Amino acid sequence: MGDTVVTILAIVLAAVLMFVFPLMSVADRSDDVSQLSVQNSTTTFVDNIRSTGRITLAEYNRFAQEINSTGNTYSIEMEVKILDENPGKKTAQTTYEKIGENVYYTEYTTQIMEDLNDARNNNTKYLKEGDIVSVSVKNTNTTISQLLRNFFYRVTGNDSSTIGASNGGIVTVNGRKQRK
Repeated sequence: MGDTVVTILAIVLAAVLMFVFPLMSVADRSDDVSQLSVQNSTTTFVDNIRSTGRITLAEYNRFAQEINSTGNTYSIEMEVKILDENPGKKTAQTTYEKIGENVYYTEYTTQIMEDLNDARNNNTKYLKEGDIVSVSVKNTNTTISQLLRNFFYRVTGNDSSTIGASNGGIVTVNGRKQRK
């Protein structure tokens, strides 16, 4: 009787070692590949915004399609801090570049998407030199790796996303051509 219990436990342990841990390893590697793909796509998207000074609906849709091609669903959060140049009248210094202070106001994803869906602006959000753009991406679905990890390690929580990326920077050109 004692030998059969030990034999059954050995078979169960062997099955876990032979099937579950390799499955966890493959699932983790799949998440790593998805992470790398999302990070590269996010960096390319933000760098394109920074170098052109505009966000277009077509580029946003292309970016969303690229990251969704990993087989996961994502939440895309965009933030644009728009430079509001506010020249003041009083100054303690004599150079004209130092008059007043520069203030940023922030637009978030919903406001940016309203501009992108506006046909009057050619479905484009125009930015100017000095604006700051940042994009953050997180997966919203549960991957196989997360399921296995939660099952074996009892790791649960609301913020259990494993695939995510963020990037940001300062816009270097004016997006709208200056009229002469």
